[in-house]
Amino acid sequence: QVRMVESGGGLVQPGGSLRLSCVVSGSGIIINPMAWYRQAPGKERELVADITVDFTTKYGDFAKGRFTISRDNAKNTIYLQMNNLTPEDTAVYYCNVKDFWGEGTLVTVAP
Repeated sequence: QVRMVESGGGLVQPGGSLRLSCVVSGSGIIINPMAWYRQAPGKERELVADITVDFTTKYGDFAKGRFTISRDNAKNTIYLQMNNLTPEDTAVYYCNVKDFWGEGTLVTVAP
């Protein structure tokens, strides 16, 4: 059984930073590309960033230069460092591997 638990969300002021974590459990599941998605109120879920097993990364246009995805395979964990946040980054952030999703962590950017 695969279980994914996100953490690190919260309320932050514009221009601030947050670091999200996602711990993944399940036999062999960490040996796969992994990703962060987000879904803002009233909008479709969109890709934030993904990372392959050999650490190749890809970012959504809005994330380039501000967000950094990383992974620690020994800890079965992926991370999303988010800097220079804006109110438009307010969303629930989900980690994903194959067909599995976490429950999400809410990020709210507001004064």
